[in-house]
Amino acid sequence: MNQSYDFIIIGGGSAGCVLANRLSSDPAARVLLIEAGPEDTALKIQMPGATPYVIADETINWRYYTEAQENLDGRRLQWPRARVLGGCSSHNTMVFIRGHARDYDHWRQLGCVGWSYSEILPYFRRSEQRESGEDIYHGGEGPMRVRPANFPNPLNQAFIEAGIEAGFPYTDDFNGHQQEGVGRFDVNIGDGKRWNTSRAYLWPALERPNLEVKTQALVTRILFDANRATGVELSVQGQIQQVASTQEIILSAGAINSPQLLMLSGIGNANHLKKHDIPVVIDLPAVGQNLQDHLDISIQHHCLQPVSLAKYNRLDRKALIALQWWFFDSGLGTSGHLEVGSFLRSSSSVETPDIQHHFIPIAILEHGTQFPNVHSYQASVCQLRQDSRGFIELRSNDPRDHPVMQPNYLDTEDDKRCMREAVKITREIFAQPAFDEFRGREIQPGPACQSDADIDAFVRAKSETTYHPCGSCKMGTDANAVVDPALRVFGTEGLRVADASVMPTIVSGNLNAPTIMIAEKAADLILDRDALPREYVPIAEALPRGEKTVNL
Repeated sequence: MNQSYDFIIIGGGSAGCVLANRLSSDPAARVLLIEAGPEDTALKIQMPGATPYVIADETINWRYYTEAQENLDGRRLQWPRARVLGGCSSHNTMVFIRGHARDYDHWRQLGCVGWSYSEILPYFRRSEQRESGEDIYHGGEGPMRVRPANFPNPLNQAFIEAGIEAGFPYTDDFNGHQQEGVGRFDVNIGDGKRWNTSRAYLWPALERPNLEVKTQALVTRILFDANRATGVELSVQGQIQQVASTQEIILSAGAINSPQLLMLSGIGNANHLKKHDIPVVIDLPAVGQNLQDHLDISIQHHCLQPVSLAKYNRLDRKALIALQWWFFDSGLGTSGHLEVGSFLRSSSSVETPDIQHHFIPIAILEHGTQFPNVHSYQASVCQLRQDSRGFIELRSNDPRDHPVMQPNYLDTEDDKRCMREAVKITREIFAQPAFDEFRGREIQPGPACQSDADIDAFVRAKSETTYHPCGSCKMGTDANAVVDPALRVFGTEGLRVADASVMPTIVSGNLNAPTIMIAEKAADLILDRDALPREYVPIAEALPRGEKTVNL
């Protein structure tokens, strides 16, 4: 062993940076954070408007691809995942959504004691520094700078008004009393800059003498003495090193890398491990199972008015945006462009929203790396709680080989129905009077796509990931769980998992804020601190369509 630490955190992403801060707040605890990618100091990471260029940068993206999807015309979908300090909070669109309160009450019903909404709300609040100040739903002094999206664009306002005209409610806070409806997202942007977990949690802690950060270091396996995790093996510039842990190792490498590393270390399905000549430490077949993701489809229109983001698609105007952001922390560069959206129910029989819209005032292709030179707009809509389940498996025992990623999209009829209804609802919103002055020809799926069979074919041909894989190291108490409600890996000592992979079921919204919450709660569990007191707040029930209207 080269060195020894009390706590070793594997993965410097959305959860790992939180843990590095919270665990090193005890000056007696020696903490090591290990990240496979570089630091997050690149200007394009800090500039919210440059997000597509960050995703496209192969030096900070794992460039994962799924297996061919039977229900998506055999396509292999690109799964961008960040390989940089801050993790996916360094390349996402900064939409800061918690999910519905009932998501977490459902976790508790599944046996995850301590994870009901009243129990995790204090951790959401602890993480937040909301621009408008503290209230019963939001925090005012946390590390994460959060505010409602507010960049003006008439198309954004048209989407909200059209949703109301279609009979859906308006909500002024998706993370507050009422998630259901149309409105503006909260975003983690502060002073015109991306407020990722590295900036929020790690940067303030870097001067602590008891915290060390290793970047460009790939952990190849966790080391064990019998069933106790004692250290990690890592590759740094081609050299193999080993570092020891005297207390705990926390795996925060994400929904793909966390199960992969467990299996590489001998924790997983014994038959699968033996197939790859990996000595079995713990036979735990649930590792890598229960994989979930939000599937997304985009409906696009030409825009009759020159108000979309297409007018900024010239090199000189892009340069002006960058300069305005650099010198004045203002302008279009301060926005991630996904400002407004919705949480709606695909049918009256659904109790909570099961589809989500992300509206953007331009049509985009190839994960935002291609933009048309004509004025356009689109709404991407995803299914929030799919029934389909997939898995992560090893492709080989080489840590550098990408694992098998099989999400099994649209594996059930109800998932197909929900996506079909999502397309219909999106078209209905776009058909409202609020879009009359903007609505040009539908780009996709196009006027010829009308029948249910046509819509199903469109979904199969064009749907993509919403960048929300999770669930592959499921938390619970049943035989299909990998970690217990204290996030300890079953059958081991000194090893926990704390990231989106522990979600037993995917939450109804974007995953970054919930991942931060998981890490906040994990820190108290690891340090054996009392849980924050429960907080009970009112949560709106389902709203009949057309019942409620408000003045914006």
